[in-house]
Amino acid sequence: MRESKEVYKLHKELTNSSTLPFPKKGVKIDASNKQGVYIIYSPENEVLHVGTTKRAENGLNQRLDNHLSGSSSFKKNYLKVKNIDLRTGYQFKYIVVEDARKRAFLEALTIGLLCPAHIGTGEARINSK
Repeated sequence: MRESKEVYKLHKELTNSSTLPFPKKGVKIDASNKQGVYIIYSPENEVLHVGTTKRAENGLNQRLDNHLSGSSSFKKNYLKVKNIDLRTGYQFKYIVVEDARKRAFLEALTIGLLCPAHIGTGEARINSK
């Protein structure tokens, strides 16, 4: 029960953290070199993606940069298909969570509660563009 409360607390911390814009071309992401969980938002503040770092050597910086550079499945399977450039008004927020188990729980909880646009049953969403 204690672990559940800790994960809910981390979820609140994540969703209440500051939203940051993706940097313009030629500027590097300045998040953290540590491991953590992040949320990506559209310019309309729709949750597009919730992710975590699992093996990223440079933590959140590397993982978020993977989404910008095209070396992530989210970029290949969602952003590219919809012709989305994260540098054009898209934003993110994150928190550092060094414990791998808590990161996994936090990512799962946040996905479940926020239901990112690219996750579903395969059926078209009512509000999808």
